[in-house]
Amino acid sequence: MILVAGATGNVGSELVRVLASAGEPVRALSRRPVSAALPAGVTAVGADLNEPDTLADALNGTRGMFLLSGYRDMPGLLRRAREAGAEQVVLLSGSSAGARDLDNAISRYMVASEAALRDSGLAWTILRPVSFMSNTLQWAEQLRRGDVVRAPFADVPVAPIDPYDIAAVAGQALLFGGHDGRVYPLTGPESLRPADRVRVLGTVLGRELRFVGQTDTEARTEMSAAMPDQYVDAFFRFFADGMLDESAVLPTVAEVTGRPPHTFRQWAEAHAAAFS
Repeated sequence: MILVAGATGNVGSELVRVLASAGEPVRALSRRPVSAALPAGVTAVGADLNEPDTLADALNGTRGMFLLSGYRDMPGLLRRAREAGAEQVVLLSGSSAGARDLDNAISRYMVASEAALRDSGLAWTILRPVSFMSNTLQWAEQLRRGDVVRAPFADVPVAPIDPYDIAAVAGQALLFGGHDGRVYPLTGPESLRPADRVRVLGTVLGRELRFVGQTDTEARTEMSAAMPDQYVDAFFRFFADGMLDESAVLPTVAEVTGRPPHTFRQWAEAHAAAFS
């Protein structure tokens, strides 16, 4: 039995399908298990990962766990998993953990989560993806209103990754041996600026789309309305200040899964309906 945290999220939902299609018994962990849409045979369970004492039922009989970074008591959570008999954890971290800038709010919680896992006594694999292709869904409302996309960090190239490819790597680590103690940096197959993604979207949607880069002031104002200032500052340090370079294209997905990662066009074709 494998327990998947964040089972209704971008990566977790894909991983649930990967594991279920391989015939692996899966528990899908969600704060709202009753409303979770899951494949046949997958068991929905409820718990709060910020409260390790709520995990007893979810962990009972599990051998492996897919976990996200940043919960309030990561050492306690991992200790509870080990005491329940779990043997292995695959942790979804991020490329910003490699920067090891503990003054940066995002890097800090990822570094701390990775350290807690390494010290847990459990077998571990750490995934460090770059930006998700699914972040492009943030543009959906703009594209329902018109043909112009406004977004920050216009000059910053990133090799975004399809969450399915992250899930595919996680599935390999959870289902097969040879991945313990590995840190996998994960990217898509091409480095793209926001305007490049808009151009691909326009081709897929059959529309003449136009990209307009936001000024840093405009971007900060918009982002501050959606997240705490410490996270806004973190993103600006990553992208506007160049602390984090996510432009490199790495071969890890193909090396682990035996197939190339999805292109942005493939992702856009699969999700075109979300933009109309």
